[in-house]
Amino acid sequence: MTFSLALTPAQKNLVERTHAFAENVIRPVAAEHDRAQEFPWDVLEKAAEEGFYSPLFYRDLIGDPTGLSLPLFMEELFWGCAGIGLAIVMPALALSSIGQAATPEQMLRWAPECFGEPGNLKLAALCISEPEGGSDVRNLRTTATRDGDDWVIEGHKMWIGNGGIADVHVVNATVDPELGHRGQALFVVPGGSPGIELVRKLDKLGCRASHTAELKFHRVRVPADHLLGGDDKLQHRMRKAREVQEEVATGAPRRKSATLGTFEQTRPMVAAQALGIARAALEYATEYANRREAFGGPIIDNQGIAFPLADLATQIDAARLLTWRASWMAAAGVEFRHGEGSMAKLAASEVAVRTTERALQTMGGWGYISDHPVEKWYRDAKLYTIFEGTSEIQRMVIGRALGAADGAPPLHFDQPTEGSAFNRLFGRGTSVRTKAGEFAMSVKDRMPESAQRLAMKFLAPPKK
Repeated sequence: MTFSLALTPAQKNLVERTHAFAENVIRPVAAEHDRAQEFPWDVLEKAAEEGFYSPLFYRDLIGDPTGLSLPLFMEELFWGCAGIGLAIVMPALALSSIGQAATPEQMLRWAPECFGEPGNLKLAALCISEPEGGSDVRNLRTTATRDGDDWVIEGHKMWIGNGGIADVHVVNATVDPELGHRGQALFVVPGGSPGIELVRKLDKLGCRASHTAELKFHRVRVPADHLLGGDDKLQHRMRKAREVQEEVATGAPRRKSATLGTFEQTRPMVAAQALGIARAALEYATEYANRREAFGGPIIDNQGIAFPLADLATQIDAARLLTWRASWMAAAGVEFRHGEGSMAKLAASEVAVRTTERALQTMGGWGYISDHPVEKWYRDAKLYTIFEGTSEIQRMVIGRALGAADGAPPLHFDQPTEGSAFNRLFGRGTSVRTKAGEFAMSVKDRMPESAQRLAMKFLAPPKK
């Protein structure tokens, strides 16, 4: 199979449909929802009618063996508006966690409750971060304690999308403090459960159309079957975790691993969101620089304007390729050894901030006021260097992965291959093929013309 960046017809159709939705439905109302900090129920309803707000839609995209459908969708949606985009995809984060932890029966039960249906929409929230923990998911203090047939959840969550207004809250809690982060589990807490307190809706710098909240759980009781994965799976994980602790305590040698877990695989999706913002800002700044005239011509004719935009266009494309690579790796089951997911998220989030800042600078005073969307994109972009792991966390992950892979060859040395054994012997660049070509050249004067044509056809580059 040849290397290709060509999209499938379905992927191309997905890009076109999502872009049209972002342009015709999201952008016309984005500024008002941002100004009023109003949750975009009207847009969610239209997204559901279009098929973009459904558990089956996201499971279908996640199942794409190329890994590209989900980042393609994310980039186009967030090109429209990051705040509204987050409101649309937030239940998919909870769905992803349910899908990774739940039994098949739990998946069938709770997935529909995350989205509802057109005319009866529902919301879901993934409750991970805490005031003391932030990016340190190993330092979570929310606890879940078994009490008869129930679990009792006590804790404090912060920066929770759809928190307090969701129909389904997926809550990460510690069940065995002695095991640290290995002693955590996920629970489904239905909205309206006694003891859930919506402390406040957070007043944010950007992405203001999405609902983000501070929550407290005051002895919230949930039935035992709300533990995702079930008790048997939990006990199995706890036993494995204790074995690991014993190995560490006794100094037993353990195989060094650079596997970076679930967060590393979701980071390309966040990277794709940041790319949508960056691309929107670059397109807007370029269009403005083409039509804005100063000193006798369009300002894009000045190197001080054109060169920074050229650098950003290059960096956006590079970040997109990193994102696609990491997405493909996650879909293909290729191990993340050098923090490839974090590389994508770091590159995309940083270039989003640089691009929106440059777009604002290119437009001067016009970029600084709300007559144009650039100042909004500038505020929205900053979130992406903070949530799903700060840029500093991404660099830490990449650095640790490099240390763990000390002396290991680059990723492509160990990537899976496609093709027959014949290709390994006679494919382009093999010694057999080269020697055959050299032999043909040495006897060309003694070969009949038909044999020469056959040899050249074998060695020639493929026709385009």
